[in-house]
Order: sequence, then C-alpha cells, then structure tokens
Amino acid sequence: MAKARNRSSATKNDGATVGYEAQLWQMADALRGSMDAAEYKHVVLGLVFLKYISDAFEEQHAKLLAEKSKGADPEDPDEYRALSIFWVPPEARWAHLKAKARQSTIGRLVDDAMAGIERDNPALKGVLPKDYARPALDKTRLGQLIDLISNIKVGDEASRAKDVLGRVYEYFLSQFASAEGKKGGEFYTPRCVVKLLVEMLEPYRGRVYDPCCGSSGMFVQSVEFIRAHAKGNGNGGKARADISIYGQESNYTTWRLAKMNLAIRGIDGQIAHGDTFHADRHPDLKADFILANPPFNVSDWGGERLRDDKRWKYGAPPAGNANFAWVQHIVHHLAPAGVAGFVLANGSMSSNQSGEGEIRKSMVEADLVDCMVALPGQLFYSTQIPACLWFIARDKRGQPSPRPGGHPSPTGRGDWGEGYRDRRGEVLFIDARKLGRMVDRTHRELTDEDIARIAGTYHAWRGEKEAGKYADALGFCKSATLEEVLKHGHVLTPGRYVGAEAQEDDGEPFEEKMRRLTATLREQQTEAAKLDAAIAANLKELGYGG
Repeated sequence: MAKARNRSSATKNDGATVGYEAQLWQMADALRGSMDAAEYKHVVLGLVFLKYISDAFEEQHAKLLAEKSKGADPEDPDEYRALSIFWVPPEARWAHLKAKARQSTIGRLVDDAMAGIERDNPALKGVLPKDYARPALDKTRLGQLIDLISNIKVGDEASRAKDVLGRVYEYFLSQFASAEGKKGGEFYTPRCVVKLLVEMLEPYRGRVYDPCCGSSGMFVQSVEFIRAHAKGNGNGGKARADISIYGQESNYTTWRLAKMNLAIRGIDGQIAHGDTFHADRHPDLKADFILANPPFNVSDWGGERLRDDKRWKYGAPPAGNANFAWVQHIVHHLAPAGVAGFVLANGSMSSNQSGEGEIRKSMVEADLVDCMVALPGQLFYSTQIPACLWFIARDKRGQPSPRPGGHPSPTGRGDWGEGYRDRRGEVLFIDARKLGRMVDRTHRELTDEDIARIAGTYHAWRGEKEAGKYADALGFCKSATLEEVLKHGHVLTPGRYVGAEAQEDDGEPFEEKMRRLTATLREQQTEAAKLDAAIAANLKELGYGG
C-alpha cells in the first residue's frame, strides 16, 4: 500500500498519478513534531477519511441547493444515501471544523464529528478513529493539519475517478512504514496491477475473496470491471455486479480503510479483521475467484505454530518465509472450479530453499498452475523486489466460462459464455518485463494496451472464442507442457520458456557486417593500447613505473 510522484505528472485519469502526495507528505510530516510515526498515522489518515466523506457530501449538497426551487432538500439524508454518499451531520462538516481549527477544543470537535458520522451511517460503525481530544496530541499541530488537508480534494467526483484517497493513503503508508523501520512490509497494489489481475480472471459472478485485502482495491476494481463490461464488450450488456465479497486484513488501520472504501462506493462486503493464518475468519469459504497481493517474503508469520495445518496439502511452508503459506491458503479456499490470480516475489518461481522447491513441484505436478506472468520492475512504490503473477486453476478441463451471454451454467447460476478448452498438462508463460511506461524517474505503470495484450493472450490460450486464436510469440509467451516444466526442474520463470525475441534483420549482408565490426574492433584495440601507454607513462613520471 504505498507511493511517490511529482506535481507535473498529475493529469492522467487512470489513477496512475496524482501529483501532490509527496508535497502533502512533507507538509504533514513537518507537523508531526516528536509524535511517534505509528501513532501519527492514525491521526493523519483519520482526517483524510473525514475529508473524503465531506468532499462527496459537499458536492452533492451544492447540487441540491441549486435545485431547491424544484423541491430538492439539501438537509434530507435520503437525498445522499440514494447515491451512496454518506450523510454528514452539521457538526461533522469540514467547513465547521476548519473554522474552529485554531481553537483549543478542536480535538473534541473532531471526535464529535467522527462519532456523529458513525451514528448516522451504520456502515462506518467502528471504522473511524475517535481519539483526537487526548492530551498527548498537540492541538496547535492538529489545527495546522486540518488547514493543510483543507487544501486537497479527495472525495469529489473527479478525485474519486482517480482514486485520490487510495493514492494519498498509499504514499503515506509507505512513508510511515519507512519511519517505523519496516519499509516494504506492507504495500498498496498499484492500480494497473489490480486491473490486470481482474481483466485476466474476469470475476463476473460468484464469490470473490482476498485473504490480505489491504484497502479493498481488488474488490473495487472487480465491481468497476463488471460495470464497464455491462455496456457490451461481447457479453450482450448482461453483466451485473452479481458477486459476493469476502476479505480479511490484519492491519487495523488498513482494515478500517477497506471497510470505508467499500462503503463509500456502495459495495457490500464481508471484510474481517485478523491474522489470516492464525485466525482465518472465513474458514469454510470456497471462492470462485481469489485475487490477492500478499506481503512479500514475510519471515515472522508464526509458521512454527502451524506445522500440521490442514491447508499445507503440498508441503509445510518454511517458518522463515510466508510466500508458500499464502499460495496454499489460496488453493485451500478455491471452489472446485475456482481460479486465483495473485502477486508474489520473483523468488517464488525458482526458490529451492527450506522445501519451497518441493512445494512448487507438488503443485505443478498436481496441474494447478495455469499461467505465470513476469512483471516489469519499478511497478511497486514501497518495495523494489521484482514481482510476478501466479494464476491457479482448480479444474483445467474444458468448462463454461463465467462470461455472461452464453449457454446455461451447469451449476444453475445463470447464463455463461463460451467455454474454456481443456488445458490439462499445459502452463502458459508470459514475459511482460519489457512492457510498461515510466510515469516519473523511478516508477513504471502498465498501460491499458499492455493490460489488454497480456489478458488477451491468456484468454486466447484458455480458448475463449472471442479472444481469437492463441500462438506462441518468441520473447513474450509460450504454452509449455508439464514435461517441459519438469525438464527445467519445476522452475516457473517465464524467461526460461519464452525464448529470445527475434531480432529484426537490418538488411546488411553478413560478410559486410563482419568486416565493419572487425575494423571497428581493431580501431578500439589501437585506441586502448594508446591509452594504456599513456597511463603507464604517467605512472612512471610519478615514480610508480615498473
């Protein structure tokens, strides 16, 4: 959950860049004083949440005021709830707090505002922080922070379209993680990566689960995907948000944002708080789709206390790395025809440490691995660890797809689209490391064209009729047999399978090219000899000659 950018790049509407997170962070951090970062995190993010709610409310309030002559009532809560906008009581409105920001009672006023919003909006009960009046919190700094946050829009329609709340939260969490000395332990999934996972899995209907859901980005994107595709795109306009959402998040602050993120968008979801490994809140869930971005390479996950857990069907994961605990937890929760897509560190594709290779071998031989995607670097903002996508399918036999508009499904869940082909004994490898574009000096994003290319390749390989015919492409994708994977020692790194991209013929005859290159080499060797002689002469002059 985390990131940075510069002001000049703040125009794109896909949420990839916002522009002022770094500036906002610098100003907010200057107001922290001696307060511990872990404590300050709740103070700042609580106010950002409140500003989000207030922005959306104020925008609608202004529209209703303008329509008052036509009978609109700007003080009727139902006028807001009908549009999935939270009703903000007078004592909680941002203008009221801003006007009182310099008063010594501002802490109590913010607490009252939070309590009022929870009172009038049951979906937010227990979500908002209410400890701003505590003596340890410097009220002058709190007032300055309110003034600062007053200058940003996070909840109006334009900001919601860019997911500004998620972007600001994501960057702040990265900086807090750094200040708390555990940088990279948890991070927000870049929007383009979430979009890629969702486009590949196509979660049109059924149970959607994320065991480490962060701020609920996977769920939000899943619902957005369904709404976008409901206008056509091969499904006849029949797609509906016919999904049930289940999630779990161990970080309390992040869990609160997840609850809020869904509630703000009018999405119902069963989001539990707790440790997924040691207190699984959905123990009997069998999900149709699982999308996840677990924290990479977690060493302190308490694995030594779970050696004989029923989830470890393919081998006990090492106590020092949770990667294959996440993988097996996900497989455990998949329905018989379920599919999963998740992000992992690149090491998961090839590591043989502490039995990880044996677990991966067992999963490959069980024919669970459907597709592997190597991602470009610099996509994530709080970790530089290279990442990949795993796609797991419980049943790779020919089966109906969840795309609406086709024949009735065998489970009686409505019309399904054209079926998938039988993919047993095959794995698709996609090397996407060369894709993406730099959005600033240090961060890359996958473009919509990149996402369409990767997802389209997977859909064609699965046999979806409307995706066209699949073909291997040197340097990009390869459909490999289990025998080929076995020859590579069950290593799942796409680069091992896709080969090198064919170089374009430049038209220069081979003999001419060799003569030219040889002549260039001789020139460089002559120049190198001259430089060596000059260096030797200088050293001799200084008394270091041989």
